[in-house]
Amino acid sequence: MHFLSDTLHSYIKQHSEEEPKLLKELTRETHLKVIQPRMITGHFQGRVLSLLSKITAPKTILEIGTYTGYSAICLAEGLQKKGQLHTIDVNEELYNMQRTYFDKSGFGKQITQHLGDAVTIIPEIDATFDLVFIDAEKTQYDAYFEAVIKKCRSGSVILSDNVLWSGKVIEPLQKSDKATEVLLKYNKKLKEDPRVETVLLPIRDGLTLCRVL
Repeated sequence: MHFLSDTLHSYIKQHSEEEPKLLKELTRETHLKVIQPRMITGHFQGRVLSLLSKITAPKTILEIGTYTGYSAICLAEGLQKKGQLHTIDVNEELYNMQRTYFDKSGFGKQITQHLGDAVTIIPEIDATFDLVFIDAEKTQYDAYFEAVIKKCRSGSVILSDNVLWSGKVIEPLQKSDKATEVLLKYNKKLKEDPRVETVLLPIRDGLTLCRVL
């Protein structure tokens, strides 16, 4: 489902911050070399993530779902000088590509890559998270959320991507569609969870912003 026309989307990009040259290069390489390049965060949402990070000025960021590293670089733009970003992914084939662009970005020393299951890795990270970005296996969203909220403080921000799931959340649910079923429950939970205050933003494929109380 296309929420906005191509013309309107183009207008939005034209009136938002420019996409950094390095991220344009990363987008091009992702489309040339990586399966499912549409998964990359992209210009507009990337600038949203960057600005949210700059507003919150986090000391520690956690990202679940690295892909080729685009969103991690956007989030790192708001890190404090001695801040740290931890990013977790299961695809070891993308590890070197991520590292190449992290180092080119100037944030390389502040970004730590983790390979494996996020639910297992998160408790092992010795940090309190000021900003979290969840963008990995949709059927695990609830498990990710429960793992991270235990390591957040009051005022921490948790972002969840793809929560509109190409509009499937408002279509008749197919019995075989586990991802949509999980996201429907997840969206309802975030709205009702007394531990957070929540706004679902119609940005790209849906981005939920939660502030920990």
